[in-house]
Amino acid sequence: MKKNQLLLLAAAILILYSCHDEDKAKKAFEVADVIPVKTSAVSALALPQKISATGLVSTENEAKYSFKIGGVISSVLIEEGQFFRKGQLLATLNSTEIAAGVSQSSLNVEKAQRDHDRAVNLYKDSVFTLEQLQNTKTALDIAQKAKEAVSFNEHYSKIYAASDGFVSQKIANEGEVIGPGMPVLAINETQRNNNYILRVGVTDKEWAMINLGQTSTVTLDGYEDKQIEAFVFRKSQVADRTLGSFQVELKLKLKDIKPAVGMFGKAEISTSQNENVKVVPYGSLVEADGDKAFVFTPDGANKVRKIPVTISRVDNQQVYLKGGLDGVEEIVISNSAYLNEKSTIKIIR
Repeated sequence: MKKNQLLLLAAAILILYSCHDEDKAKKAFEVADVIPVKTSAVSALALPQKISATGLVSTENEAKYSFKIGGVISSVLIEEGQFFRKGQLLATLNSTEIAAGVSQSSLNVEKAQRDHDRAVNLYKDSVFTLEQLQNTKTALDIAQKAKEAVSFNEHYSKIYAASDGFVSQKIANEGEVIGPGMPVLAINETQRNNNYILRVGVTDKEWAMINLGQTSTVTLDGYEDKQIEAFVFRKSQVADRTLGSFQVELKLKLKDIKPAVGMFGKAEISTSQNENVKVVPYGSLVEADGDKAFVFTPDGANKVRKIPVTISRVDNQQVYLKGGLDGVEEIVISNSAYLNEKSTIKIIR
């Protein structure tokens, strides 16, 4: 009997100890679920609005050089990518046919001059009438003008550089027969590194905010470590039918670099309008993806609420938000990564 009583007593003691251990574990678990956090007030600022855009490097002026008359290309004296100076000879046509035309026009002038001189003498001797004299003078004038036209065409049987630049594309080669006005060389003009531009596309709303002369900061993929100053040089008055955007040209203030045409670049254009933004610490953001993210705000005594926000821009320490915190005065700025909407928090002041 006593043995049975002892066994019952031992079982009761074990049950009590096990219940005590479960209570201790439950309390420890509940304490571990309370996440200490710090909070901060949301501040608002009015910052100069910046427009971000991307585009390709080009030059201020582009051209396609060609011959005024047709013929056989005798020589192309420059290759793709090569730079040239203003007045430099770039290409020529075969001169055989052109020289023959110049010689023929000179002979026509000489004959017309002789006819006119003879007519003058005959008119003095009353052999030629005034009308006949005037006809020879007209024939001489026509021959001289024809010679001028042929000489003009002879000059444009050679291609000279109209300004400093480089060849972006060699379209025709030596030995090809080419017609009048058909392009031989596609060129980009340069002028001491001052003619390089970044051509970017913007929306119609952004286009309306941009004015000529506004400053910009440009970063080129080929020179990621350099911040290039630029300014708005030109605005297209017609939308690009292919892209559906408006073109804005930023003139680059280059110093020690010479980028390639077609290089990709990113620009931030400063506008004259202010943007109202909310400022929060970088560490308060969670699940950031592009310009979308979330923050937590205290909800009652020990709970939190998750709010979506839209990012305007980011610097080293702060994030500028353009939407998502309407009516919110306080946000969680520490341990945000460990929170969800079912978390229990303890605010540490």
